[in-house]
Amino acid sequence: MTVINCVAYAGGLRRADVDLDQACPADTSGDFLWVGLHEPSEELLRTVQQRFALHDLAVEDAFNAHQRPKLEIYGESVFVALRTAQLIDRKVQFGETHIFAGRGYVVTVRHGSTTAYREVRARCEGVPKMLEKGESFVVYSIIDFIVDNYFPVIHQLEAEADAMEEEVFSHRTDKTDVERIYELRHELLLMRRAVQPLQEVCNRIMRFDVPLIDHAMNDYFRDIQDHVIQVVESIDNLRDLLASALEANMLLLSLAQNDVTKKLTGWAAILSIPLAIASVYGMNFKNMPELEWPYGYPVTMAVILGLCCLLFYRFRRAGWL
Repeated sequence: MTVINCVAYAGGLRRADVDLDQACPADTSGDFLWVGLHEPSEELLRTVQQRFALHDLAVEDAFNAHQRPKLEIYGESVFVALRTAQLIDRKVQFGETHIFAGRGYVVTVRHGSTTAYREVRARCEGVPKMLEKGESFVVYSIIDFIVDNYFPVIHQLEAEADAMEEEVFSHRTDKTDVERIYELRHELLLMRRAVQPLQEVCNRIMRFDVPLIDHAMNDYFRDIQDHVIQVVESIDNLRDLLASALEANMLLLSLAQNDVTKKLTGWAAILSIPLAIASVYGMNFKNMPELEWPYGYPVTMAVILGLCCLLFYRFRRAGWL
């Protein structure tokens, strides 16, 4: 369903479900209407716009989606664009949530991969004293829920990054692991772009020039800001860890190749001795040293073996073999 909920709240309590066609902003301070939409059509958004006098630019942003997290102020109302994140099949799936908030109403619009807000609504309804603060508390609860959902994604990515690091130093990496490291770094970069702007959003919400927001809620928004900073720092640490793991993998591969090169060079030097002597005696000349000497062959073989053993000993001491 496109319209998930349309509920009236008064005095911090849920009063009644309301038909969207009959919906309108509440007149009494502290009372409001909370409308939840999921990927609405343009026609439905225009209907909601007419019912709550939403700004054209905000409605256009909510319909087109793909917005950078931001806070816009339109008269006595605010528009907040947020990015959500979920880890599905080892890939971070992003969605969007847009919040329209004004005197007597809160409208949320969800797009893409995002968790339903039934838990947020139930949490708000479970604390009527806080819900009495009205639209400010609903805006806080939605942003807080979205930011809290970043942490499970980060924790799963951290576990995978740790496993990658162990594979690198246990010499079990292959092409697939290297590709996965690059994928993780790219997903973390996208996630940072989704999370980092929320610091500025929280900063603006706590300013006194933002209408609608009850500044008694500033401590709560500051807590969200702290969580956002923590998520951003975790993302940066993870990207550094993956970069270090990739660099260590390349270094270990280079060392392994150098080791192979040394061994090949050492054996090539050893085998060059019998090859050089045999090539001399393989020439078709009548007068050759020691050709008529009975001990010429065994002496030559002994010289070859001795020189080969000497080179093997020297290369072994040098760590090449």
